[in-house]
Amino acid sequence: MWLHLVRNYIYWYLRKVIKWFLRQTTKLCELQRICYAQPAGARRTVNVERSLRDSNRPQIRGLLTVLDARASDRSFYLGRSIQIPNAVSTITRVKRIDQCEYERFNNALGQCVNNIWSYMQLVEEIKTSAAIQYDCTNDVHEKSLLLLWDELKPNDRLENRVTKQWQDIGFQGDDPKTDFRGMGTLGLDNLVYFASKYTHLARQALSHSMHPIHGYAFAIVGINLTSMALGLVVDGSAKTHFYNKRNAPEYEDFNEFYCYLFWKFDKFWLDAKPKDLMEFAIHRKQFETTIRQTLENIDTVFLIDVPNDNTTDVLNR
Repeated sequence: MWLHLVRNYIYWYLRKVIKWFLRQTTKLCELQRICYAQPAGARRTVNVERSLRDSNRPQIRGLLTVLDARASDRSFYLGRSIQIPNAVSTITRVKRIDQCEYERFNNALGQCVNNIWSYMQLVEEIKTSAAIQYDCTNDVHEKSLLLLWDELKPNDRLENRVTKQWQDIGFQGDDPKTDFRGMGTLGLDNLVYFASKYTHLARQALSHSMHPIHGYAFAIVGINLTSMALGLVVDGSAKTHFYNKRNAPEYEDFNEFYCYLFWKFDKFWLDAKPKDLMEFAIHRKQFETTIRQTLENIDTVFLIDVPNDNTTDVLNR
C-alpha cells in the first residue's frame, strides 16, 4: 500500500514538473499539445479525456462533475448543442488560450468533449434498455419480435404466437420472451437491427447455425453477444472503436458494433469447428479475448462493408 502511494506521489510530482516545462518551452498547455499533435479520433480523444480527468483546476473538475451528472439522464443528449460549446468555452477560459488559437483549439477540443460525453450518454441508454424487461402485452415489443421472425424466415408463417417454431431461429422454448430476461429489450433491439439492416448476413449466420455438427442457437448466441457488447462499452474497452468513428457515439452505433460482433463470431465459430454446443463457453471466451486485444490498438475501428452482399472486414484503419 505504501509503495503504491509513493509511486502515485512521484507520478503526480513528475507530471506537474514535465507539464510546467513543456508549457514554458512550447507556450502551449497540455490540451493544446494533445489537440495539435494527435490526429482526430481515439488517439486525441483518449488523451484529452485523461488530461481533463487528471486536472487539478477546481473550475474544470466542477465542470466535469456537471457533465458526468447530466450524461446520466436525457438532459445531456437534448441539450448537447448548448452544453458542449459552453464546456469548451469554460476550458478555454481556464486554460487562458490565446485569442489567435481560439478557433483552432475550440474545434479540436469540442469534437473530443462531444465524443467523451456522448459515449457516457450511450452507456446510460444501453444500460436502461437492457433493464427494460420484454412485455408480451406491449405492442411495440411484440411487433419487434414478429419483425425478427419475418426478416429471418420470410417464407414461413408463424402458426401461433407461442410455438415451437421459435426454436427454428435459435430460441430455447416456445415463447422467446423468457430468453430476453438477461438483456431485456436491448437483446431484442440488437437482433432486429441485425436482421433488418444486414438481412443477408443474418440469414447466412442463421443458416450456419443450423449445421448438423457445428451449429449453434442463433437467437441465444445473439443475446449472449449483446451481453458481450454491453460489457465492452460499459467498461470502456470499446472506446477506441467508438472514438475512431466520425460521429459522436449514439444508440445506432451500438447496434452497428453488435452486428460486427455477430458477423465475426459466426466466422470465428465456423473456423473453430466445435464438436458440439457444449464448447460454446470456451469459444465465446476466446472470441471476447480476441476482440479485447484488437480494441487495445488505439487505431482500431470495426466496420462492416457489404457492397452487393459481399462482406469485407476492415480493422485497425
